[in-house]
Amino acid sequence: MPLFLDTGAPASELSAASCITVGLVNNMPDAAFDTTERQFAELIRAAAPDRVVLLKLFVIPELPRSEAIRRALAAKYRSVTALWDAPLDGLIVTGTEPRAKKLSDEPYWHSLSTLVDWARVHTFSTIWSCLAAHAAVFHADGIERCALPQKQFGVFDCRLANDHPMTQHFPEPLWVPHSRYNGLSEAALASCNYRILTRSDTAGVDAFAKQDGSFFLYFQGHPEYDADTLLREYRRDVARFLKGERAVYPALPLNYLEADAAAQAEAFRARAVACRASGLISDFPERALAAGLKNPWRAAALGFYAKWIAFLDARKAERRETGAAARHVRLRRTWRDWPLPLRRPAQSRAG
Repeated sequence: MPLFLDTGAPASELSAASCITVGLVNNMPDAAFDTTERQFAELIRAAAPDRVVLLKLFVIPELPRSEAIRRALAAKYRSVTALWDAPLDGLIVTGTEPRAKKLSDEPYWHSLSTLVDWARVHTFSTIWSCLAAHAAVFHADGIERCALPQKQFGVFDCRLANDHPMTQHFPEPLWVPHSRYNGLSEAALASCNYRILTRSDTAGVDAFAKQDGSFFLYFQGHPEYDADTLLREYRRDVARFLKGERAVYPALPLNYLEADAAAQAEAFRARAVACRASGLISDFPERALAAGLKNPWRAAALGFYAKWIAFLDARKAERRETGAAARHVRLRRTWRDWPLPLRRPAQSRAG
């Protein structure tokens, strides 16, 4: 069954009772905004082929944006303030590029922290991605992110850390893209009763969860990424170096490019360092580097989101059966009450 994108058109024939309603708070910068929307929409559609899902789009108005982007968003996205009266089953909150050293100094901090409190009471489950995950645990439990010595950038093999229905039937290792400058301490998370789901020896904590009214699922990585997303981020950082916006040439994403492609990227790096000029970005060998890219994390991404949609569906059915019509009445379920049996996630070939 299809995924419907709710852009606020009054002619929609779907009702909250006839489908699973998911909100997407898209905080990504202008250049990645449309791509992020598409990635999450396609992932939900592929992970829930037998369910009708209505995807509602929201933005935090305090995020810096160009006027052109703001005008384009006006016809499609609602302000996050419209969420307070929106009936949602699930919510996804994306990260964004950090601008301030402290999260509480970001211009959007008030809206994002308010969103954490709202989601705890008004959703069955919320997914917090990357910086949004850092913000949610900081607001809820005072766990501060730690600056990393260098950007955690690449595709990392992750292992299952605990027995949990969200990772049931997952093969190991799970390859997951990460792209972040900060991280969370596993010890700090465990001390506040977060359940670690997957971790990497290199990248640290990957996915984790906590039941706090709503079932909160956190990703430090990016299972929603396309095969070429890390390449596009790498090219962006190269361009910033050539423009003088960053002092150091970016490192290649780990475990990502094949040997020949990595050699071409390093050859371009040598040129760029020897002759630093913004116009040189036109010679960046993007097509050659993209030719051999694969997507080994797709099966795990589909598995996570298939189980998440199944959880939302079961909680919604339970609410109907119990007659709990008021949105403020919470069905306090933990992962031990997960609806079983769960279907195995759809398999996808890497590539």
